[in-house]
Amino acid sequence: MSDQQSNQNSPSPIENFIPTGFYDVIRQERVFIGLIGLFFFIAGVVFPYAELAMWVGFVFAGYSAIANDSIQTIGTFLASNMDKKWWVLWLWIGGIFLITVSASFYIYDGDVTYQRLTSKGFAEAPTDFSFLQVAAPVFLLILTRMRMPVSTTFLLLSCFATSAEGITSVLGKSLQGYGLALIAGLVVWLIVTNTLEKRFKGEPHKLWLPTQWIISGTLWAVWVMQDAANIAVYLPRSLDFTQFLGFALFIFFGLGLLFYLRGDKIQEIVTEKSRVTDVRSATIIDFVYAILLVYKLTVSTVPMSTTWVFLGLLAGREIGMSIMDGKEKGRPMGKVFSMVFKDLSYALIGLVVSIILAISINEDVRNELLQMVGIG
Repeated sequence: MSDQQSNQNSPSPIENFIPTGFYDVIRQERVFIGLIGLFFFIAGVVFPYAELAMWVGFVFAGYSAIANDSIQTIGTFLASNMDKKWWVLWLWIGGIFLITVSASFYIYDGDVTYQRLTSKGFAEAPTDFSFLQVAAPVFLLILTRMRMPVSTTFLLLSCFATSAEGITSVLGKSLQGYGLALIAGLVVWLIVTNTLEKRFKGEPHKLWLPTQWIISGTLWAVWVMQDAANIAVYLPRSLDFTQFLGFALFIFFGLGLLFYLRGDKIQEIVTEKSRVTDVRSATIIDFVYAILLVYKLTVSTVPMSTTWVFLGLLAGREIGMSIMDGKEKGRPMGKVFSMVFKDLSYALIGLVVSIILAISINEDVRNELLQMVGIG
């Protein structure tokens, strides 16, 4: 072999310091990376033009929020209905979405968020936009692709908070929701594991399927009441009919893409949990989660991270199953705590990113937050 051929085959000095897997990731994700670059470019072009930036930001937020939050509400529904045609699942969930937001639009005079954006710090619709506000959903897309179940409430709403109180109130309610869900999940599955789930053998009774579809549909409707604010924050607080059609139909068809992709990579957060592909277990998860969201929905109009509530519920469930029946249905406690820590750490990463975006965008929020921690 000649010296020239030897030099061509040997790795460059740079390649010696870069893991081989890095190049594999770049090859596999080259289309996604190209789209992310395009989205950042679009955000940079449109943000000075408020009317255009409003809709571009909404489009980015609409798909990224639904894609990341899909694990909470329709993740178990997808996992336990893999044998069903994707468009049947889409029409059921998409139809419920249209009914839910239409009801809010009619009852609250053009408000599609069930008054989630009437709380302090979010009541005023933005009249101009910064680059980071328009690009914030693109960061969410990246984190979603990395299978991180981050809070879309923190990441998107924090960018538009006009006061630090708006952020801290959302954080406080979300932390309460996580703790409540963890306790509820632990207690419920301490009881359920050795009473109901030990009997979940063989094919489920035919009544389980319609029961799950009804409960999952109810959960989805309650989630929309809570989290539609994360998407509609870019839009006027009261939409006219044309704006409402743009809002509703875009999300409806975005759901279609999500179901076609079967939840995409973020779905792995759900499928790695114990027995979620069983329609009976999935129904119990959705039922408890729906009750928790209904309770928190009625407490106040302050927005809340439903992601944190869902992660708390799954954490309590896994711990309860491990305590009661670790060898048969649950995992060893060490693996459970490792899984819980991983999910929570990802959620905290999203929180840190959202706070960085908030203080980068709004000087008043930055000063207030610094004063709260004793720096300002």
